[in-house]
Amino acid sequence: MTEFINLEWRPELERPVLIAGFTGWNDAAEAASFAVSTIGEASEAKRFGSFDGEEFFDYQSTRPQIRLVEGVTRTVEWPENPLSATGARVETLGGRGAVLLSGPEPNFRWRAFSQGVVELGRELDVRLVITLGALLADVPHSRPVSIAANAQDPSLVENLGLSASRYEGPTGITGVLHRYCASEGLPAVSFWASVPHYLPSVPSAPAALALLTNLQTLLGGSFDASHLERSSEDYQRQVSAAVAQDQDLASYVRMLEERYDEQAEGSERNLPSGDDLAKELEHFLREKGEEE
Repeated sequence: MTEFINLEWRPELERPVLIAGFTGWNDAAEAASFAVSTIGEASEAKRFGSFDGEEFFDYQSTRPQIRLVEGVTRTVEWPENPLSATGARVETLGGRGAVLLSGPEPNFRWRAFSQGVVELGRELDVRLVITLGALLADVPHSRPVSIAANAQDPSLVENLGLSASRYEGPTGITGVLHRYCASEGLPAVSFWASVPHYLPSVPSAPAALALLTNLQTLLGGSFDASHLERSSEDYQRQVSAAVAQDQDLASYVRMLEERYDEQAEGSERNLPSGDDLAKELEHFLREKGEEE
């Protein structure tokens, strides 16, 4: 196990996936971190370790936090990237176990951090790494959330009915980790949600729900999304009410809606079933195992 991971106990998982989402630059409207925390809560994931914060954080940039315990004792909470494990088999993840990696985007040594993730994945027999991210884009809040994807196997992206990401420019730890895992022979898929750029600081339940829905489709699982669906409805209602009070913003949103609808009409397609995608994923991972 890598020297940068403080391991508290070793989880025993069946056909596990590793799901990563970080707060900060990769997490517009907190969509990715919201999705990872939802998975953790739904699967009752338990912490089993963390990356050593001394190696990866600038404490003047990502500062420790002082907390009160029972209103009296002060304690320091240091920035870290915690590791959690679900049960051995989780139906919401297609009968697999999962390792969850979260916390702030590291400040330093992204290559060493990514190598640590790869070594952890090999140690725990992780079959697939899934990174979740969210970015600000020219999209309206009143339409379905657009999800783009990257994968080693382009057919996985195509069969999910998603568009392949064509982004070029600065990246964060999510993009680096995805590419590093792929280059090291650890199968990886990356999902990115587009959230309205005019709502950068409003937590987006719709984007988190869209990320989880695509994750569910990929793994062939199912989960109770009623809480997120209610939160998404509240988000839509509250944002729409706020937009309606600003004539210029309302006009801009209508323009985004028209452009979205025009693009949607030209790209409608029938999506495959979750079972078909699960079979394709198994086939891809089996072929990868035979190559190795």
